Amino acid sequence: MYRRIRELREDRDLSQREVAKVLNMSQTGYSKYETGENDIPTSVLIQLAALYNTSVDYLLGLTNVPRG
Repeated sequence: MYRRIRELREDRDLSQREVAKVLNMSQTGYSKYETGENDIPTSVLIQLAALYNTSVDYLLGLTNVPRG
């Protein structure tokens, strides 16, 4: 999951700071999601899925189909 959210961010040429701003959090806090240091809350997963126009299942690695 952590690699997938990083790849989605990089594919869209977004910085961690830009995504963190959308999520209303610090860049450091967001970085810990991408490294797996902190678990990602459900509410943040939902926001990320909306940001990247994908499903939570895709973010979690439950499917390899980006849009469901």
